[in-house]
Amino acid sequence: MMGYTDRHFRYLLRLLSPNALLYTEMITTGALLHGDERALTHDSAEQPTALQLGGCDPRALARAAELGEHAGFAELNLNVGCPSPRVASARFGACLMADPGLVADCVSAMRGASHLPVTVKCRLGIDDNDNYEFLARFVAALDRAGADALIVHARIALLDGLTPEQNREIPPLDYDRVQRLRNDFAALPVVLNGGLRCIDGVAAALTWADGVMVGRAACSDPLFIARLDAHVYGTTVPDEHDVLRRYCAYARRRMAAGDTFGPIAKGILGLFTGRPGARAFRRDVTLAIQRRTHDPDTLLDAANHVTEAHRAPLRRVDYNVASAML
Repeated sequence: MMGYTDRHFRYLLRLLSPNALLYTEMITTGALLHGDERALTHDSAEQPTALQLGGCDPRALARAAELGEHAGFAELNLNVGCPSPRVASARFGACLMADPGLVADCVSAMRGASHLPVTVKCRLGIDDNDNYEFLARFVAALDRAGADALIVHARIALLDGLTPEQNREIPPLDYDRVQRLRNDFAALPVVLNGGLRCIDGVAAALTWADGVMVGRAACSDPLFIARLDAHVYGTTVPDEHDVLRRYCAYARRRMAAGDTFGPIAKGILGLFTGRPGARAFRRDVTLAIQRRTHDPDTLLDAANHVTEAHRAPLRRVDYNVASAML
C-alpha cells in the first residue's frame, strides 16, 4: 500500500475503527537502517499498528525488528507478496517465495530480536509455481521458523509480464486454496486478503479464516472500515462530518509540528465516497493541495458540498479491492 497507508491515513482509519489492526506502508530495511528513521514515527492514537518490512537479509531485518519494537509498534510483518519489479530486483517481495529457507531465516531472526509477533504476508505462488504443493512447502518452512500468523493474498503473482496493478486483478482469486491451507496448518492463524468488496464477503470469509485484511476498498472508501468494525465488533458507524472535524484538529497539530498540508489532506479525499457532493468535496480538497494551502479548515469548507448529504443513505459502491494493507 505504498503511497496510501502513511501515518496520516492511519490516523483517519483509527478515527473510523477503534478495533482494526492497521499496517504501515512497506518500509525496506535499507531505507530504515541507512536512511531516515522518521519512517517509524507515528501517533500513539494509531495503535495497534503493525510495522510492515521489506527485505531479505536476516541481520538487517533483526535490527529493523528491534527498532520497530522500540518505536512502539504492535506487530512485525514481513512482506513476501509485493509483485513490483523494482522490489524483485532488490530480492525482496513476492520473489522470495522461491526461497522458503531464506524467508524462514528472516522470520527466525526477527523473532530473536524482538518480543513482538512476527507475521508474513504472501501470495498463493509465483509464476509457474501455481499449485498447492508449492504453497504448502513455503508455509511449512515459516511454521517451523515460528511465524505467528500468515496473511495470504489469494492470487498468485506473475512477476514476468504483469504490472503490479495487473497483479492485483488479473490472476484469479482462489479462496479454496487458502481454506485448504487453513485446514492443513491448524495451529497457524491464516488471514485472507484479496477481493473482499462487501460486508457479506467478509462475513463469509470469517466463517473459516482467522481474520481478513482489506486494502484498496478502505483507500477508496475509508468508511468501509467503520462499517466492518460495526459488523464485527458491534460499534457505531461514526458521522463523517464529526470524523472530519476531529481530523482537522489533528491536521492543525501536525502542521504546527512542521508537516505540510498535502500529505495530510490526501488521506481524507475518499471520506464521503457514495454521498451526493463527494465529487465536489474531492475537487476542492485537490485544488487546496495544488495551491499548497496552510489552512486545515479548508477541509471543512470543502465539506459544505455534502452538508445535507449526511442524512442521505449510502448508495452501494463497487469497491476495487486489491492487495495488501489494513
